[in-house]
Amino acid sequence: MASAKKLPCSSKKLLEICNRFPTPFHLYDEKGIIENMQRLARAFSWSEGFREYFAVKATPNPFLMKLLGAIGAGADCSSYTELLLAERCGISGEAIMFTSNDTPAAEFIKARRLGAVINLDDISHIAYLEHCAGLPDLVSQRYNPGPLRSGNAIIGHPEEAKYGFTREQIIEGFKLLREKGVHRFGLHTMVASNELNPQYFVDTAVMLYELAVEVYRTTGIRIEFVNIGGGIGIPYRPEQTAVDSELVSRGIQEAYERIIVAAGLHPMKLFMECGRMITGPYGYLVTKVLHIKQTYKRYVGLDSCMANLMRPALYGAYHHITVAGKEDVAAATVCDVTGSLCENNDKFAIDRKLPEVSEGDVLVIHDAGAHGHAMGFNYNGKLRSAELLLRNGGEVVEIRRAETPDDLFATLDFEKLATFS
Repeated sequence: MASAKKLPCSSKKLLEICNRFPTPFHLYDEKGIIENMQRLARAFSWSEGFREYFAVKATPNPFLMKLLGAIGAGADCSSYTELLLAERCGISGEAIMFTSNDTPAAEFIKARRLGAVINLDDISHIAYLEHCAGLPDLVSQRYNPGPLRSGNAIIGHPEEAKYGFTREQIIEGFKLLREKGVHRFGLHTMVASNELNPQYFVDTAVMLYELAVEVYRTTGIRIEFVNIGGGIGIPYRPEQTAVDSELVSRGIQEAYERIIVAAGLHPMKLFMECGRMITGPYGYLVTKVLHIKQTYKRYVGLDSCMANLMRPALYGAYHHITVAGKEDVAAATVCDVTGSLCENNDKFAIDRKLPEVSEGDVLVIHDAGAHGHAMGFNYNGKLRSAELLLRNGGEVVEIRRAETPDDLFATLDFEKLATFS
């Protein structure tokens, strides 16, 4: 079924929010996020010990992390700062999955101190981790299947990706870890991003289950869990269909019984680390029209720019746009929707049909709840916008204030400048 692009509240309420909080801002729908997370957990309730590790990189806001943690989500972290965020949200131990690459020693040390599950990216990291932080009792390894699997436009072909062990290195790595005293083992992969084909994730589980059986038959090592990664896409375009979690679950359950149970390796836990599909559809960039320009094309200029949402400029990605209060007006005006950055690709939409837009209109850019605010930057001195949360009861709270020039200049020493010559 096609995806309906609806606002998280009435246009009237949205305009009231804009009167309280200056645009642009990111607005998240608490009810939608929680219900979405709960649907995923229900779909995989057959798998004892199932856990979704929310990919912090998608929306690194502690208020959202705490909401998700309260209903069972862990935290998938990939940096020291993300580990600190998890810690400050009260998430620790094996509720954290730490997966990084080119990892500094300080990050491994922090992950060890938090008791996180450490998921190694390269066979050389075994010795590196042992030297800088010591090997924990549980270690996971990230598998890169190379030409055995196809990737997609965002993550690239696996054989060209910098991530993970080869199949031969996986076997060798587990043997080495066992020799060094590790007793518990996990297996991980991440081979696609924003993928809408549900069979892709079933095939990924099959790949890891078969590899877990091979590891056992080759080494005698039992894999405690497989983590099929994230990568579940969302329907950015209205005509696209969301991935059916229950369909994916049924396919993985069948594979589990056929491969893992048949090999005598039950129980084996199943983990995921979705980010985009959890928060993406329930986040919105809310922005106002500053200028209407008519030259060789018609341009609708906003008070936001690609510093607030860079996916359209970075990937040519589509994000649906609603003009608040004009949902029922025919989209008959072709325009480019632009920001004010000194880059010509600073465009949210190109040749997009919208209702007739006027200065001061509020535009809502959909599906900005993941890899939106998180990918912000300060080029041209642009300041990152606020994040707001629409609570279940209709209350709106600010969960991150907008940056100020003082924030941007905080790392500069202007006192030293006065004596500089």
